[in-house]
Amino acid sequence: MLSGRGVAAWTKNLRFAVQILHPAAAHKRNESDISPMGSFRTTAKEVFFMVKQFKDSCAELKKLKTIVITALLIAVGIILGQFSIQLTETTKVGISFIATQMTANLFGPVVGGIMGGVADILKFIIKPTGPFLIGYTISAILGPMIYGLMLYKKPIRFWRIFLSKTVVAVLINLLLGTFWSYHYFGAAFWAAIPAKLLQQVIQVPVQSIIYYFVMVALKKAKVFQLIA
Repeated sequence: MLSGRGVAAWTKNLRFAVQILHPAAAHKRNESDISPMGSFRTTAKEVFFMVKQFKDSCAELKKLKTIVITALLIAVGIILGQFSIQLTETTKVGISFIATQMTANLFGPVVGGIMGGVADILKFIIKPTGPFLIGYTISAILGPMIYGLMLYKKPIRFWRIFLSKTVVAVLINLLLGTFWSYHYFGAAFWAAIPAKLLQQVIQVPVQSIIYYFVMVALKKAKVFQLIA
């Protein structure tokens, strides 16, 4: 037989157990985490961040140093385009991406996209390898824009560089690039993907490592402080 104090303690413990174990209580406690409005707020924050990236990048165009450095990086990219790293007998890794990705990294998606398009057109004018195909120029614009969205005003981290390279590799180089091949040359869309996939699997980690060490070296040399 419980005393009055024992009954009170037992009742208090029961209420505590109901609060912890009852599904309704748990649902109410976590409702804000899974509600549509919570998801909407997260999405709105991400959209706001991307809009701000584009806005800040547009502001970079008003600075003379941005124009000068971008022009220099375009020239560097054209020069680097003449070189590549031979990994196997059939696989090469170009290094001209360093200039394009660095422009997007420093000045954002708008400047990066413009630089990518201008550089692609200049490369065609200097050394044409066939007819001018606007689709590949579009890809040359979209890739740096993605780099800008993911790297602009962010700390230098290998995982972030690798992730941005992976996104560009899948969306631009693999899917969109294969689509342009099909559109212009009639190549079977799915048949062309395996070869392109293998190429990207090799290039993404190699280019990520190269770009990471280049950026770290430039940061240690305080080069970025000179152009800030």
